[in-house]
Parts: sequence; structure tokens; C-alpha cells
Amino acid sequence: MRAFYEDAWAAAPADPEPWAWAWRRGLLLAEARPGERVLDLGCGAGRFVAALRAAGAEPVGVEVAEAALERARAVAPGADLRLAPPDGPLPLADGEVDVVWCSEVLEHVADTAGLLSEVRRVLRTGGRLLVTTPAHGRLRAAAIALARFERHFDPLGGHLRFYTRRSLATTLETFAFDDVQVRTARRGSVLVGRAVRGSLIRRSPPATPPGSRRWRRAAGDRGRARP
Repeated sequence: MRAFYEDAWAAAPADPEPWAWAWRRGLLLAEARPGERVLDLGCGAGRFVAALRAAGAEPVGVEVAEAALERARAVAPGADLRLAPPDGPLPLADGEVDVVWCSEVLEHVADTAGLLSEVRRVLRTGGRLLVTTPAHGRLRAAAIALARFERHFDPLGGHLRFYTRRSLATTLETFAFDDVQVRTARRGSVLVGRAVRGSLIRRSPPATPPGSRRWRRAAGDRGRARP
């Protein structure tokens, strides 16, 4: 996989403008707050890393291709940029970041389970995941089928996964993300997902809290009970 992306980035311009750049930048900066640690997962040439720094956040850019990171170092000099192993863990500690920005990445990933498990690991409890990925609702899927099926689902293309609103929400919920919200944008062509990393430990409050009047009454009754 690394060789594929190294070749792709080697042929790319020095600072390619990301698709829907202005809209995606606005979406990200509306979520990230100054001072927060933000992971740009699949940072490419570093445009979003630079935008985050300019907005006062503390970004970490991660890529699987060294050729992409070379460009990112020029676009965002001095930024925290890290090379990720193609099939290994993300190069971050547990709970290291407040936000994960995963924009136009999920559709390229073969091991979705592995990636989302790692995203959950590096997010702090209460941290947020913000995702964008192409939408494949019924109307758009029908249009694709009629007009450009072979080209869209090219076996040699870079897109491996195809999401609907329901399937993206279900996928995020499967990995124990809370408050999952998925909407469409850009005339139904893009899905925007937002979710919160909750705790896996959920404690239900006792039916009768210790110290309450009912609890004291019940304890007194038990103390007076006879065999």
C-alpha cells in the first residue's frame, strides 16, 4: 500500500489544493478550538495542518507516504508530522488528541476496523471525531449506475468503501462512539459524520442511593430481621 501512495504523491504538485478546500477548511475550523490537540489523519501536503496552526490549534499530521510529508513540511514548517506504518498502529499515545479530522480518508481504507479502533485509542474520553466521505444514497447510487458505473467502481481505483448515511452511522456506533450524527452536504454528494469518544465503562446509579431515607429504612428493616 505504501508504494501505491508514494508513487501517487511523487507525481503530485508540490502543494495541491485539496478537493472542496474552502468548504472543508471551514468545517474543520468550526469544530477545532484554539489550544486543542487535533490529529489530521491522512494530512497529505499539509494544508489543513497549516490552517489549524493559524487558528491556534495544535495539529499533528499523520500520513503513510513520506512523499506527502515532504510536501507538508514545506507547507507547514516546524509542524508535528509523523509517518504511520501502512498496517500498524498510529504513531500517537493513548488519549493524546482532542479531535480527529478524518476527511476523504475512510473510503480509501481496507481495514476500517483497525483504523477506527486506532482513532478511538488516540482520542481522549470526550474527544470528537469529524469525518467526511463520499455519499452513496439511493438517488446518487442510481445516477452513478446509469451514467458512470464502471468508472466510479473501477477495481483499480483508490476508493475501496462506499457509505450511506445509515452505514456510516452504524459503523461509528459499532466502535462505541457516542452522539453519532451523520448528514449530507454539497447537494447530497458528501457525508459529514461527527461522533464523541465515550467511556466504555458506564455505571448505572443504584436504585436506592446509600444514605437516602429509603436506604436507611431498608437497612434498619434488615437489621431487625429475624431468621
